[in-house]
Amino acid sequence: MDDKTPSFDPTDIKTLFKQEQPQVWCCWLGWCCWPSWCCWPSWCCWPSWCCWPSWCSCKRQVTYRIPALIYISENKTYLAFAEKRKKPCDTDADKLVMRRGLWEDDKKKIEWDSGHLVLSSACLPNHRSMNPCPVYERESKTLFLFFICVPDGVSENDQIKAKKNQARLCYVTSQDTFKNWSVITELKDVICEKEKNWATLAVGPGHGIQMKDKRLIIPACVYYFVEPTSHAVTFYSDDKGHTWQVGTHMDFESNECQMAEITDKRDDILLYCNARSTSGYRVEALSTSRGESFEKTQKKQKLIETGKGCQGSVLYIPSHALLYSHPTDKNERKNLGIYVNKSPRDPDQWNLKGIINDGPSGYSDLAECENTEYFACLMECGQEKETEEIACKLYKIKDALESP
Repeated sequence: MDDKTPSFDPTDIKTLFKQEQPQVWCCWLGWCCWPSWCCWPSWCCWPSWCCWPSWCSCKRQVTYRIPALIYISENKTYLAFAEKRKKPCDTDADKLVMRRGLWEDDKKKIEWDSGHLVLSSACLPNHRSMNPCPVYERESKTLFLFFICVPDGVSENDQIKAKKNQARLCYVTSQDTFKNWSVITELKDVICEKEKNWATLAVGPGHGIQMKDKRLIIPACVYYFVEPTSHAVTFYSDDKGHTWQVGTHMDFESNECQMAEITDKRDDILLYCNARSTSGYRVEALSTSRGESFEKTQKKQKLIETGKGCQGSVLYIPSHALLYSHPTDKNERKNLGIYVNKSPRDPDQWNLKGIINDGPSGYSDLAECENTEYFACLMECGQEKETEEIACKLYKIKDALESP
């Protein structure tokens, strides 16, 4: 971090998901046997088998990763989602979890439930659930939680090498203050034709959006096995989530992404996309077709990427600016920063406002708060590794928008 970059102090901090202590236990493998010679005092010897029990030491450390955050203004509710993993690795993901918080006007803070809920319906047998991506449909008051289900033990690289997608596009819904959830819905028909050319796919991670014209947008990325390269894309719905379609993928190499609806001085409606990349810089693009395609890929490169890449989050503050959260270090996932762009059409107008987490920092998700006075950031962070916990920090929007 540059010594001149100021820290951006939160008004409230709460750890929502914390890595558990390692657990070590012995696993029974069976009997270990091999031929030997057994002899009796009569010195009569013959071949036999010698056997004894075999054990191994197994280690497990429950870890929470991949945060997603959404704010429902109608009942002043925050919903924080994450993956619960048996161990930190992607292939050890297991179930999705959720924690609910209520905005308290008098205290200007979020009061979180004492514990989290395991979303037992958001899974398929012998699969792990990954990449939570929530979006709220305002008219029907329905929350959609999108995610992917991947067969246990099958990695992203396994799918790319095999040139066969095994990730399944799914969602669950909730309407009753988000305490009960529907059975799982798998969108086989949406991707059945296009996935013939896909090595794998993922949604988000982080929040989706509903545009002013009511279109629901789920940010996603797909790998094409011909290259193989990943490309950002949208899944969208114009009928309150009853049916879904997939847009045309972005031309440039782009991976995990988030999107925001922005307006300019001409009141043009644009869908902005900010995506992870292996190029060393973020990929930014604009869509005039509400996400069906991204015609205007912005080639100016001011937002750096971290190492081999890291997810980032974007949030549009109406009539104000676009906010973006991402680690600020070029090489490591550390020092999570907030960037501000008051002219979102121009990628050269990004400015680093400040550091919101010193030290190890990973994935994050931004959400607006009541009356656009505050915004919240749900982030991976820790003392030694960014996988140690997921915390929620609250900030005043005016502090982010004020000129340095």
